[in-house]
Amino acid sequence: MPVVRDLRVLLRLRYFRRLLYVRLLSQGADGVYQIALAAYVVFSPEKQTSPAAIASAMAVLLLPYSLIGPFAGVLLDRWRRRQVFVHGNLLRALLAAGTALLMAGHVPAWLFYASALCVTAVNRFILAGLSAALPRVVDTDRLVIANSLSPTAGTLAATVGGGLAFGVRLLSSGSDAAVVLLGAFLYLCAAAVSLSMAPTLLGPDRQQLQPHLTTALADTARDLFAAMRHLATPGRRGAAWALGSMTLMRFCYGALLVLLLMLCRYSLAATPEEGLRLLGLALALSGAGFFVAAVVTPWAAGRLGPIRWIVVCSAAAALLEPALGLPFATAPLLVAVFVLGLITQGAKIATDTIVQAGVDDGFRGRVFSVYDVLFNVAFVGAAGVAALILPPDGRSPALVALVAAIYAVVAVFLAHFERLRGAETRKEGRCFT
Repeated sequence: MPVVRDLRVLLRLRYFRRLLYVRLLSQGADGVYQIALAAYVVFSPEKQTSPAAIASAMAVLLLPYSLIGPFAGVLLDRWRRRQVFVHGNLLRALLAAGTALLMAGHVPAWLFYASALCVTAVNRFILAGLSAALPRVVDTDRLVIANSLSPTAGTLAATVGGGLAFGVRLLSSGSDAAVVLLGAFLYLCAAAVSLSMAPTLLGPDRQQLQPHLTTALADTARDLFAAMRHLATPGRRGAAWALGSMTLMRFCYGALLVLLLMLCRYSLAATPEEGLRLLGLALALSGAGFFVAAVVTPWAAGRLGPIRWIVVCSAAAALLEPALGLPFATAPLLVAVFVLGLITQGAKIATDTIVQAGVDDGFRGRVFSVYDVLFNVAFVGAAGVAALILPPDGRSPALVALVAAIYAVVAVFLAHFERLRGAETRKEGRCFT
């Protein structure tokens, strides 16, 4: 099979493998850390969690990064990306250890959230850097399959990390602090693997660097406007449309995640611990969907084109999400989790490929940082909307219908853009014949 052949070729590339190891360890640690946070914030028996509380937690953890996020792209286009991986993971290990101490000490909530916020903020640099560095270790012809393998493997690593978190929590009699310490150890391992690559390997190109950090920070606004103008040029509009569509799909994912959390906490399980186990099963099925997306997307995007594949994903979500979600029963919801995992990851692989292929190397760090900021704002906005709509038990047909409508809008508008682009291409072809 061509997919298997391409995977074998990629895995023979030494520096691609090492970048992949960094991603696996880093996102595996993220999975551990996120499950610890979810267990501590949502599923603690002594806490009465509400959609508003979940939305508030997401806002505290994600919105502040939206203010510093644009600076991340500027720095990623100037700092050695390998150094970002080394120092960023070391910092996260230290901060995660601090979070474990705070959990064990039962400190005020604001102090706990401040520590978690710092870990999340550094995480944005790592993920944006991994995406920006991928074209430095893979040739352009294999970017689609690399985007299938690398981010999807990272997501699966996060799922495995979540499973490890459940195991450690069970062995430690429900100690969330012990789980966070496991995440700190995995961050240290990711930093160690990063050291196996040369500092200059992952770019950015030296001639595109500005030597003084103060100059880089002072020029942030101008650079970001330049990146947005870069996306607005005729040759880059496909990347801009893909980013907008993926942002809306991320909004849908965030709203459904809050719905799933509330259902697991109050409607589908008799106790918080049972609800946490159900959430773990749902995350495992979502990871299985991500894996299937990694296998299917290279073939589908190759046959249909990346934009048409996103159209197929969003249209399928618009049809299947209400059919599986409206019964608010365990079995259909677990099927929905798998399907949405496949659809969301399939669309993301296509979007990453469109952006990477359609953006110059000197702009990639900034564009992917804006990409992350859009993700965070959409995610927090979705949590806020869910907090307004969801009842305490999480059963909301109105939210399910809203999400289905957004998926349908994405499919319609992106299909319209693809038809216009195809018409322009055919017109240009006739002009040159």
